[in-house]
Amino acid sequence: MTNERADFFPPEDILSEVREALSLNTELDYLTFTGEGEPTLCRSLGWLISRSKEISPVPVAVLTNGSLLYREDVREELKLADLVMPSLDAGDRETFRKVNRPHRGLRIEAIIDGMAEFKKEFGGKLWVEVMLVSDVNDSEESLTAIRESLDRIRPDRTFINLPVRPPAEPWVDVPSEDALVRAQVLLGAELLPHEEEGGFGTEGFPSPMEAILYIIRRHPMRERHILETLSPLSHDEVSEGLDSLVRSGRVKRIKYKGQTFYAYVEGRYGR
Repeated sequence: MTNERADFFPPEDILSEVREALSLNTELDYLTFTGEGEPTLCRSLGWLISRSKEISPVPVAVLTNGSLLYREDVREELKLADLVMPSLDAGDRETFRKVNRPHRGLRIEAIIDGMAEFKKEFGGKLWVEVMLVSDVNDSEESLTAIRESLDRIRPDRTFINLPVRPPAEPWVDVPSEDALVRAQVLLGAELLPHEEEGGFGTEGFPSPMEAILYIIRRHPMRERHILETLSPLSHDEVSEGLDSLVRSGRVKRIKYKGQTFYAYVEGRYGR
């Protein structure tokens, strides 16, 4: 785990991928920077946002865990975006450690201060996402602490997300319906869909299965959603392709809450 910013991939290579994605997708709501890790750890993020806006009129969004918003240089770079969506899963130190298991150098107080400062400086939209976990941060006490933090930050919108994909730890579970209603009321938040909406493009990849592998490197994917994404192929063709990925050792099949998911082997899911 690192808290130091660096260029983990050549920035020009990333910009080439942006150009390719834009050429394959002509109707986009946002060009979104996210990643297998935390995007603000990329030292060239500001340059990438700026260059992306030069080559396309599509608004730029950044999904971040918010951990580096206490840094002035990170805030300055994120101000170049049109939409920034940081996570805030706790309003106190103990819950922060339980939910996020942060780098030892991070303090939740500094992160909240950074988000509040960023909101004052930012001319775009600031949306905050709260990931709720049963019996960890869904109590009235935990939600009140988050609410007080949100009152300081004053985001434009707040969303509740749930661990609906295979989590890193087997004990992680979705809060009860009563807890979700309480959270929506206390946080003044909108509940995100429990399952993914929309499709994934497979253009520009050597094969449909390589496109699926690219997607699940970032998050596990439901078998049903894979079948929908690869709908031109028959069910048997998709099943054979997925079996081949599993046999290759690159992908694992996971059963979670009555559904089948496929996840990248090196990802921390379903252990």
